[in-house]
Amino acid sequence: MKLRLDIDPGIVAMMAAEVAAGERAVSAAIREAGTGLKAAWRLQITGAELGARLARTIRSEQFPKATPSLNAAAVVWSNAPVIVGAHGTGPLIRSKNGFWLAIPTPAAGKSLRGLRRGSASTTPGEWERRTGLRLRFIYRRRGPSLLVAEGRLNTKGRVVAFRSKTGRGVVTAPIFLLVPQVKLPKRLDLARDAERAADGVPGLIVANWVEGRT
Repeated sequence: MKLRLDIDPGIVAMMAAEVAAGERAVSAAIREAGTGLKAAWRLQITGAELGARLARTIRSEQFPKATPSLNAAAVVWSNAPVIVGAHGTGPLIRSKNGFWLAIPTPAAGKSLRGLRRGSASTTPGEWERRTGLRLRFIYRRRGPSLLVAEGRLNTKGRVVAFRSKTGRGVVTAPIFLLVPQVKLPKRLDLARDAERAADGVPGLIVANWVEGRT
């Protein structure tokens, strides 16, 4: 017994068109999921008051870039993974040398070097060079020890050098709190948004496939 199978050219063309529609739908869905996740992560960062600059380190890219594909993929990442990751895990931070961590108080002001680099933090050495004042160590049995300085409080509550010969207006203010370690609070949950984006991909594929047909 012989069987003969003839394939209608119209069916072949229809199947090819359906595959092409699927490729476009998958690529469009992955693109929407990637850009949506990037936007969600940026919104989390700014919502946690970590700054727009850190939020802009979030990037996304789709592969392949030029042609639709059923195997399309999107990658979302940060150009500052250490900083973003730390705010996402809430690690325990200790001094590298096993001594103290110097936490600046409001009286320390902001580091000019840090502002140029997108951070307002300052160090004891940088603070002394910037202000021309000397820090003095005060040990406390209870609570954090201190680095203090004698100076004048300006209108912003920061300690600056004093010029008065009489010593009027001179105060001793804590500039840094010294602690052996500090627990960084967990302020981000990026995995939550990533899971939501992944769960939404099938629905996006179906929506784009149907839209492509109509």
